[in-house]
Amino acid sequence: MESLAKAAFTFYCIIICMGSIMAVTSRSLVRALVGLIAVMIAVAGMYLLLAAPFIAFMQVLIYVGGVSVLIFFAIMLSRASSEGDESGPVSFRKTVNAFACLLVPAVILSLIIIQHPAKALNVAPNVPPQLLGEAMLGTYLLPFELISVVLFAAMAGAVLAAWRKRGPK
Repeated sequence: MESLAKAAFTFYCIIICMGSIMAVTSRSLVRALVGLIAVMIAVAGMYLLLAAPFIAFMQVLIYVGGVSVLIFFAIMLSRASSEGDESGPVSFRKTVNAFACLLVPAVILSLIIIQHPAKALNVAPNVPPQLLGEAMLGTYLLPFELISVVLFAAMAGAVLAAWRKRGPK
């Protein structure tokens, strides 16, 4: 069973890496968004591996369903080119700088993890969704509502910016 979990973890890691590379390197904003959605779905899979199905469902519902639709609307409202940016090829120096920005933190974190390995912890008890809902609508009601207001303000700002760009008819 442990080998199956390791295989699933490796699969999700590969999807996350491929999706993030697609999101960063794609010249088309819509293709970059597809890469981002793949990353968010794979992160939900990681939550499933951690035995947190409710959090995985929230990841899909909020990020894949909400945030990516918000980004998609912003792309469509801003009249972004479907072919992507035509600025030409990326220079060799920028590519080297990008890989340096990737490798430096990766090497530092790898050395820290190798020198100080984490000890295995007992799995926390599963919290029923009813208690999570009561906490979100009780103790954490204000932050929950503030997130909704921020998302609404972002969408309203995107619509307003696109409306000003096109002008009233």
